[in-house]
Amino acid sequence: MTADQTDIRPRLLSIATAVPPHPMDQDDILRESRALLQSRFAQFDRLAPAFRNAGIERRYSVVPLDWFRQPHGWVDRTAAFAAGAADLFRRAAGAALDQAGLRADQVDIIVTVCSTGIVTPTLEALVARDMGFRADVMRVPVFGLGCAGGVSGLSVAADLAAARPGAVVLLVAVETCTLLFRLDRLAKADIIATALFGDGAAAVVLRAGMDADDARPRIGRGLQHMWPDTLGIMGWTVEETGLGVIFDRSIPDFAEAELRAALDNLAPGRSVDRYVCHPGGAKVITALEATLDLAPGALDVERRVLAQNGNMSAPTVLFVLAEVLRETPPPKLMAMALGPGFTLSVLPITVD
Repeated sequence: MTADQTDIRPRLLSIATAVPPHPMDQDDILRESRALLQSRFAQFDRLAPAFRNAGIERRYSVVPLDWFRQPHGWVDRTAAFAAGAADLFRRAAGAALDQAGLRADQVDIIVTVCSTGIVTPTLEALVARDMGFRADVMRVPVFGLGCAGGVSGLSVAADLAAARPGAVVLLVAVETCTLLFRLDRLAKADIIATALFGDGAAAVVLRAGMDADDARPRIGRGLQHMWPDTLGIMGWTVEETGLGVIFDRSIPDFAEAELRAALDNLAPGRSVDRYVCHPGGAKVITALEATLDLAPGALDVERRVLAQNGNMSAPTVLFVLAEVLRETPPPKLMAMALGPGFTLSVLPITVD
């Protein structure tokens, strides 16, 4: 271990991703959505270009396309969530542990981030026996962070690792956004959400205080900024048959107008070689490039992840981080995501 225990920041030992077994091309989703929604929602044709302009080619779902043709309530949705999210958890976490050369019984702390389904016991408990986690593993389930969950969850996991040098901390962010599609609730936000969201999971293994890990990326201290009077920008309403999406069309404009000042306040004088951003949508990526004074197209990995997976909420930025780290990254990274609150979450990462 290093001599100065007060200055320990964790190292990222591995990062892995997983998608569910049902791929859905964007053209097929548009065709199916038109068949299901056009007669129910008078403005569907006016909003249909959102499917083609989203920058998405393919997404993945924990259920097949025909599942969405029938109405579903909390029981159906929760059953599909428990099965699909648990499978994603096992595959992402298993791959991350394999990459780190560790076993499940060596994990000391599990941070589980999810905002698209609710089960009690939580997901890490559902998979504990199959994966082989110890009976004394510390469980830290985190709900409600939405699209900011990947960055905020990694910040929480890093702080826990720093507080317990030598402990193996496993972060798993898993979301099943597609299960929230509803035939009984149709507004503009629902159509836009149908055009954007997919399912997926990402897992990260962290550890602090071990000299053997010194060549791995170092996770800094996470920071957040929450804007007042912005609760209506993003989130959920809880309704009889499921969650209802709150997804305001102002998000790209809000990011372009407000992000720079918040970031300057959180990290004044920052030195960043590469921002690692949550790709909320094509317009959001363009707004981020403008706000961060980046050249158009600079967030190329973000666009590629969005095109191949859609917006998976919390795990999406970790998909981006995994690709950036595979591409011989520059030394100073800054992970960034916007989510319900309305909140900006940032996290510096140093590649030695």
